[in-house]
Amino acid sequence: MKGIKPYQSSAWRITIIFSALVTLIIGTLLFGMYRQLMNEQELQTDQHLASEKARYQQMALTLDRRSFGIQVKTADPNTALVVWRNSFDLVGALSLIPDDMPLLPLTREFPILTGGPDKLHILTGGLVVTRYGPVLIATRTDQLGTLIERFVNVAITALMLTIVLTLALGYLFSKAILRRLVQYNRLSRLIEKGEYSTRLPVSWRQDEFDMLARKFNGVLDTLENNLTAVRGATDNIAHDLRTPLSHLRIGLEQLPDKTSQELPEACAILTEELDHCLATFDAMLSLTRIEEGQQTLELQDLSIKDMCEDLFEMAEAMAELNQQKLLLSTGEDIKVTGDKYLLFQALFNLVDNAIKYAGDGATIEIVQAGREIQIRDNGPGIPNEATEKVFERLVRLDPSRHNKGTGLGLSLVKAILARHNAKVTLSDNQPGLVVRINF
Repeated sequence: MKGIKPYQSSAWRITIIFSALVTLIIGTLLFGMYRQLMNEQELQTDQHLASEKARYQQMALTLDRRSFGIQVKTADPNTALVVWRNSFDLVGALSLIPDDMPLLPLTREFPILTGGPDKLHILTGGLVVTRYGPVLIATRTDQLGTLIERFVNVAITALMLTIVLTLALGYLFSKAILRRLVQYNRLSRLIEKGEYSTRLPVSWRQDEFDMLARKFNGVLDTLENNLTAVRGATDNIAHDLRTPLSHLRIGLEQLPDKTSQELPEACAILTEELDHCLATFDAMLSLTRIEEGQQTLELQDLSIKDMCEDLFEMAEAMAELNQQKLLLSTGEDIKVTGDKYLLFQALFNLVDNAIKYAGDGATIEIVQAGREIQIRDNGPGIPNEATEKVFERLVRLDPSRHNKGTGLGLSLVKAILARHNAKVTLSDNQPGLVVRINF
């Protein structure tokens, strides 16, 4: 990125194209104005000469020869330059009549020399045939020509300034864009080196670069959260598996010292520890398959009310063992489409968690109202800041791991409900916890 110069950037190429288009548009407009001025000059000259032609033809018809000559001689040169060939003499404002002058309305330009500061004048005119002979009527056009020449010079200057200005602004624009891209490139190198807390700056302009920066920062947030989750999951896996694996090793080392009567019980304990390890891996594989959509759902119409009643019947005995009271309240029956086995597994995990953590003597309620199921308890509950964290993989709020478990139950619940377009939320029951499932 550092090797890119402003004139090598895409913004510079766009500037070149824009400058060419602007120059073409302005040049076309100026050329149109030039043609308009030329046509206007020719039209005014033709109209003026035609008017003078008609006037002198009328005078030749109404005046005698001497009076006609006086009119030609005293004609205002600011209106028209008139010369009449009277026999062998020329009468009027000019001392000659150029050869091959056309008859009006046809005209021709011709130069004359004067004694003034502008010695050379350019006239445009033509001949008029009268009964007293030919009359040359002309008018000055060099002054209009000078104005047009000045207009052309100004137009060329304006075009050059337009080109220079657009290119200069384009260069500065390209440089400003590259400055931001270089900054983004520098920050991306930091991210490549593992500094995942780096974020792209977002300015007050809210332009496309800021939109890109916000999207990129969002990706970095997700990446950082995933990496944090992976690190946490790795730590939790190591913590969860270290204890049973240590027990397995100790148990295996002690097996040769066991008597034949103690050996079955020792093997059963080791098998239980091994089953716990396998259950953790099985739960992780199941969770991954569900989240990635690799597990096919056996969809069927299900009654939410019937699922709650089956859940109550299965969990009632478990609650009684802990001297807990399990209550069921159902409302209007609602049908949903889903995988019966997975949905029941998700609901049972939630009730099992309530029985496990609410404590002895707690009251647990399963409440169904329309498309919502609530599982309430009056146990210790969980902190408000942990209501989202508990759905992450291998997260357990009991740091001592006193209660056996994989730490994947709620992650599995959330994944199953997400596959069924359902939402699960946790809130405070004051005291206890309320789990809400909305289909």
